Amino acid sequence: MKPIEVLKASVRLGASLVAALGLTFPALAADRALLNIIGYSENGDYFAFEEYGIQDGSGFAYSSVFVVNLANDTWVANAPFGARAEHEERTLGEIRLEALGKAQSTFDEYRIGVPPQILTMIGDGAATETGTRVHWSTPACCGPGFTQPDAQSLVLSTRGITSTEEYCKDLSPVGYVLTFQDQTGTRELHADGDALPASRGCTLDYRIHAVVQPFENYWTDGFTSRRVAIIASYPFGFEGVDRRFLAVPIDR
Repeated sequence: MKPIEVLKASVRLGASLVAALGLTFPALAADRALLNIIGYSENGDYFAFEEYGIQDGSGFAYSSVFVVNLANDTWVANAPFGARAEHEERTLGEIRLEALGKAQSTFDEYRIGVPPQILTMIGDGAATETGTRVHWSTPACCGPGFTQPDAQSLVLSTRGITSTEEYCKDLSPVGYVLTFQDQTGTRELHADGDALPASRGCTLDYRIHAVVQPFENYWTDGFTSRRVAIIASYPFGFEGVDRRFLAVPIDR
């Protein structure tokens, strides 16, 4: 199924469960976006993900869909594809469908439909994790928990940085440096310069969230794994520190 068709099914299921169980959810002051890893293009050159949630301040639902060119680490034209509710009656499910609908022609253009395989992830409930270092190995066939003998790591550090946002001048914005380590040595994947990109607002911290690669059954000889690091960023929002996501190519 196309990404939007998968989401339609999940939205219908989630709504029916909430109605059946009578679930309610506590209000949260800050806006912690959730992550939907949509997947890869068939040639592995493009990667798509969605961040979505309830905006602090207004309480309105929002969704932003990103499509990244992994070769040059840039968004494709017109990305991110966003939708935001104008009133509380519009549900999060409706807004997500709208944003994914706006992105669908780009999904079709770049043939995005290869599902992601999660190599490692720090869940929101992993309270003891600092999120500055993760380790993993390549999955191997064909037993429970089998991996190849190729230990790998990501290491994240932060540094003080300037911001063009006026409200940020009295805070302490930071940029980040991300490095990859394996048996061949260490290489830098990303290092911010002296100024915080405007798209990040006033970011006060970062955490490694996950490492993913394309579902291996889609790949044949001649393709690289195209692993991607998902980094959580924490910009200062209307009611506190929010959460957003960044995608950093590991293999180009």
